[in-house]
Amino acid sequence: MKTPALDFLAKNKVDFKQYTYESADPATHDFGRHAAHALNLPEEKVFKTIILHHDKTYVTCIVPVTGRISLKAAARATKLKDLETVDPATAQRVTGYVVGGISPFGQKKRMITVLDSSALNQEEILVSAGMRGMSVGLKPQDIVDLLQATVADVMEK
Repeated sequence: MKTPALDFLAKNKVDFKQYTYESADPATHDFGRHAAHALNLPEEKVFKTIILHHDKTYVTCIVPVTGRISLKAAARATKLKDLETVDPATAQRVTGYVVGGISPFGQKKRMITVLDSSALNQEEILVSAGMRGMSVGLKPQDIVDLLQATVADVMEK
């Protein structure tokens, strides 16, 4: 199945590996950890996409599934006064993807993007490919280059 994320990666000629697995029950809301276990991969290699906002400015944060994002650290990284997570309906509206399948690639509109610095410790990380039950694995630096992402430590300590 094709998604806007896969189209974006193909159009930009990026090397990536596609992973598919049985999707988590949407009621659990722990799609990233489920993906790591379903694919038998270390959780620190699997990243989730969180959509934040300040007024009408939206931010895509790509963070490991192993922890919680620090909104203060994300705000510092983006130089925005403060950030809040968006509700699922808003996340779907601004990205074009359903929760549990939000990819940082191929979103409806370009957003400020922040990649947690821990990604650079991995040769490959997985992010959503744009639908539940599908991920793409690629080099963290490719994410930085493709999305002009800011790299920062945005996880709670």
